[in-house]
Amino acid sequence: MAGAARKKAMETLGKSMTEEVQRWGCMKQNGVSLRYMMEFGSKPSLRNLLISAQFLHKELPIRIARRVMDLETLPYGLSHKPAVLKVRDWYLDSFRDLRLFPEIKDPNDETEFTQMIKAIKVRHNNVVPMMALGVQQLKKGLDPNVDYEALDEIHEFLDRFYMSRIGIRMLIGQHVELQNPNPPPHCVGCIHTKMSPLEVARDASEDARSVCFREYGSAPDIDIYGDPNFTFPYVPAHLHLMVFELVKNSLRAVQERYLDSDKVAPPVRIIVADGIEDVTIKSTMI
Repeated sequence: MAGAARKKAMETLGKSMTEEVQRWGCMKQNGVSLRYMMEFGSKPSLRNLLISAQFLHKELPIRIARRVMDLETLPYGLSHKPAVLKVRDWYLDSFRDLRLFPEIKDPNDETEFTQMIKAIKVRHNNVVPMMALGVQQLKKGLDPNVDYEALDEIHEFLDRFYMSRIGIRMLIGQHVELQNPNPPPHCVGCIHTKMSPLEVARDASEDARSVCFREYGSAPDIDIYGDPNFTFPYVPAHLHLMVFELVKNSLRAVQERYLDSDKVAPPVRIIVADGIEDVTIKSTMI
């Protein structure tokens, strides 16, 4: 990393981190579609990797700065909870790292940049449980007459925050995976071009059932229905997480409903249905 460029960046940040975050947080965010990432990543040449790194060098600070601004302006004192302050500091550290990195001009810069954003991704691994801890800290300090479930502003923020986090991690993960010289079959970075939702649903359901077994000592059966030949381009890890949460909640609901009953808990049905423009995965109880 060029010493002069680093020194200049440090001077810029040193003037006022708050002003820098606000300036970048007000910039326009650029949307990136799954289709574009597939087409762009289908031929991960050195030139394309360089273009990708240059894009992320400008895009990631915008997205991260917005999250910092959100974390500092939360209602009901959530911004001041220790766990939330910890998360904010992680985002500030990542923003600082990105802004300190000089202009990316050649493959060596791209390689160094890739290592840095890999470290950023690892830094943010525990954001979700840490935010959950922050919410718990908020609940403990709330007036007993205040219903947390009715605090729509908090729920709306968390929805936005987690969606943005997925986007940031997807951008980083896609760039990093494009470096793989031997990608798995049908994979373009993180994207599986022929992903079977039925197969992912089976894996996620088994994982959710294992959690239910550990929690309750037993678990309802799971019946999964769908076309085994149907595939579409998507990120398996993302779908796995969504189906896992869906099935886990369904299993918990059934298990607790029949916990003190003489009746055998009915199986949970998972239905994977493909439409013209979308895919629906739903959970029902017989």
